[in-house]
Amino acid sequence: MAERAGSPDSDVLGDRRRKLEALRAAGIEPFPHEFDGVEPIASVRESHADLAAGEETEATHRVAGRLAARRGQGKMAFLDIEDRSGRIQIQARSDVLGTEQMDRLLALDLGDLIGVDGTAFVSRRGELTLRVDGFRILAKSLRPPPDKHHGLTDVETRHRHRELDLIANPETRRLFVTRARVISTVRRFLDDAGYVEVETPILQPLYGGAMARPFTTHHNALDRDMYLRIATELYLKRLIVGGLERVYELGKNFRNEGVDTTHNPEFTVLEFYEAYADYLDIADRCERLVWAVAQAVGYEGELDFQPPWRRELLVDAIRDRTGIDIVEVRDREELAGRMRALGLAAGDEDTWPQLVDELVSKRVEPELVQPTFLLDYPVEVSPLAKRHRSAPGLVERFEAFASGMEIANAFTELNDPDEQRRRFEEQRRYAAAGDEEAQPYDESFVRALEQGMPPTGGIGIGIDRLVMLMTGARSIREVVLFPALRS
Repeated sequence: MAERAGSPDSDVLGDRRRKLEALRAAGIEPFPHEFDGVEPIASVRESHADLAAGEETEATHRVAGRLAARRGQGKMAFLDIEDRSGRIQIQARSDVLGTEQMDRLLALDLGDLIGVDGTAFVSRRGELTLRVDGFRILAKSLRPPPDKHHGLTDVETRHRHRELDLIANPETRRLFVTRARVISTVRRFLDDAGYVEVETPILQPLYGGAMARPFTTHHNALDRDMYLRIATELYLKRLIVGGLERVYELGKNFRNEGVDTTHNPEFTVLEFYEAYADYLDIADRCERLVWAVAQAVGYEGELDFQPPWRRELLVDAIRDRTGIDIVEVRDREELAGRMRALGLAAGDEDTWPQLVDELVSKRVEPELVQPTFLLDYPVEVSPLAKRHRSAPGLVERFEAFASGMEIANAFTELNDPDEQRRRFEEQRRYAAAGDEEAQPYDESFVRALEQGMPPTGGIGIGIDRLVMLMTGARSIREVVLFPALRS
């Protein structure tokens, strides 16, 4: 949006542009190509952690960052500059810099990026400081930074203009550094366990591997519709067929669904698959992975991620909280009536699997605060999972929950191609009944299974939700750098 002429904003922008042109007129490039040899401010602070108040050194350092504060003028001034790792005070003196350079430094605006060469000392107040021996402007900021005193608190602005949020709020920078540490820990854990990281198509001729609506696009050269993937599962299991035995992928999935505190249309998921394992093996690996992440990021909240986690059967969890035994109530109309009697939504278009999912999400999930595995699901809601070896009508599947939120979904994988065909056909019936999230029939996947897939366990873990747990964030928008927002 353009600033109205004569407004305070336009006056500020105009003043900054005049300073930009003055720099150029003085032969100073306000956007240089590089500034080599910069040390993180945190490293400078760490190297002088033992200095006492008033102590001088001969140690010189080169730092760079955004001008965040300024105090004093004339022959001596103190300024603060800030980089990703922290903030440091610099002292500017005209007897060191000369009058012209001193004036030029003090004429800079808050938000300008500068590089400084300086000598370390500790002020009488005990503040580590760099005495400026020389400086260079690295980027002239043409817009003022957010108010550093009050911080940037408007949620809409923070999410829509994340760069301003990162400039103004150190806790936001820390959160996304933590997110990066979560991902690097996940990779290290799986690499050390002998898994191979792979990449499968994001643009797919047929979506699958989850119950979700896809985003559809069109490939002009091939003249065919394509889909953004909703999951990586079917491709990864084809790699198990091919003999890779332990594989994982960490990347974006896309689902054309609503937006709320735990859902964003694009989100990051880890999926890993292990030959010769079942869902209980995967549960053990899942809880050990999350525990490793919690230790790596220094989690100190109220959740206890240390293995073993609580385990509860899905059928028992629903019956104990609603009185409905879904093993006995297999008729869709009867289940809908029982749910309405409890005051729960049961839409006329909802299929039996959708009603079961509603029971879990409304009555069970909110009560699962400490990390919990919910085990053994009805076959109707799990078209890709292997039938339970001892419980008729169920499959070997678990979902993991913490803080009232699902964070993972896992199976003993269905590897019988004939049974998989029958499951896909059943999903077609649900789709015909109006279920837009039914799993489509994927003949290529079934043919891959006909080559022979070993007993396999697999899981999908939501990285965004895992980061929410580790940081205490209440909304997925807080942990996604650029979340989806209304225009």
